[in-house]
Amino acid sequence: MRYLNEEELTIASRFLFLSMAMVVIQQDMQHFQKGAFKITEHYMGLLKRMEAEAVNERRVLRSTMLHKQIKVVTLEKNDSFSSYLFLCRGREEKRNYFNPAIRKKVLTILEELMEKGQSDQYASAKT
Repeated sequence: MRYLNEEELTIASRFLFLSMAMVVIQQDMQHFQKGAFKITEHYMGLLKRMEAEAVNERRVLRSTMLHKQIKVVTLEKNDSFSSYLFLCRGREEKRNYFNPAIRKKVLTILEELMEKGQSDQYASAKT
């Protein structure tokens, strides 16, 4: 049974998956810094723009969540599924996500951030 409305669930799940995408970006940045790549400036610049975009979006989401009293709590993780508890004004909803589905959602967010990061680069290059 659903206890959170669509808007609350959308905000909380976007925050959750965006946070996961930020971890991926930070790990990728570390791999580029430690790796034996010849030319890293372009990739690092894109990753930094993606991270900045994600930080800004998550800041807005966190503010919205605070205002609407929404929280996300990790319950458990195993090889196949991850469980999260979404809380909102005394209501709670437990959601189980298939880990490959989480990966797909995070990938979608990374692609969105990459598009924004690339368009930011071209916009700043034109000015």
